[in-house]
Amino acid sequence: MSAVTPPRLALTVLESREAVASHVARQLLADRLGPEPRPLGLATGTTMEPVYAALLEAERELLDGHRQHLRRHWRSYNLDEYVGLGSGDPGSFAAFMHSCLTGPLGLDPASVRLPDGQAADPQAEAGRYAAEIRAAGGIGLQLLGLGLNGHVGFNEPPCAATSCCRPVQLSASTRRHNAAAFAGDPAAVPEWAITLGLEEILAARRILLVVTGAGKADVLGRLLCQRPSPELPASWLQRHPAVRVIADRAALSGATSGP
Repeated sequence: MSAVTPPRLALTVLESREAVASHVARQLLADRLGPEPRPLGLATGTTMEPVYAALLEAERELLDGHRQHLRRHWRSYNLDEYVGLGSGDPGSFAAFMHSCLTGPLGLDPASVRLPDGQAADPQAEAGRYAAEIRAAGGIGLQLLGLGLNGHVGFNEPPCAATSCCRPVQLSASTRRHNAAAFAGDPAAVPEWAITLGLEEILAARRILLVVTGAGKADVLGRLLCQRPSPELPASWLQRHPAVRVIADRAALSGATSGP
């Protein structure tokens, strides 16, 4: 029996990781400089490092008035943060954002929002963070990476489309993948994180899913060829009306039209 072709995700394929980063950076700047933009949804990780570097380069080419507008009206919410880590911990996503974006771009740290990893009650903090995003009008443009096991944010499989902002226990594979920020030791990666759920992610007005490198070829191939299911959390993005996948050639090498 032949496979049923799932709804297709809009796909932009560029030649290199650098080209992807430059393209995404321009999209982020255009969103920030648009009329009355909603808050921006941001992600962290190795896929995002060149994106933020390209954003800094593009920002330097703006007119002074646009650069001032960018800083004055910046408002963003990150997807996740490790439970137990404060903003001063070098392994925290708050530290990542300060190093890659907030500091170099000269943003007010209060305008770059993340969950509080040191909150006494992570469950209550997750609810507070989700409520803050709703009160700010929701996410306009959401930036996402794609985990090797198909997670977006820290929504590990299996994960329902109705999952909300919550503390989650990280899989062994995710902790291994993120170990570089912890001197290469997976055991040093926190076991828990607070993450936006698919519910909040799918509520964004637009979504950019950024996928680069041959290491992501298998999971991107699955995403493009399989129907939505809890076993591949990113597959729920197929239900969103305004998702675009932006990938380099290396990441697309595993995409097929199905079995």
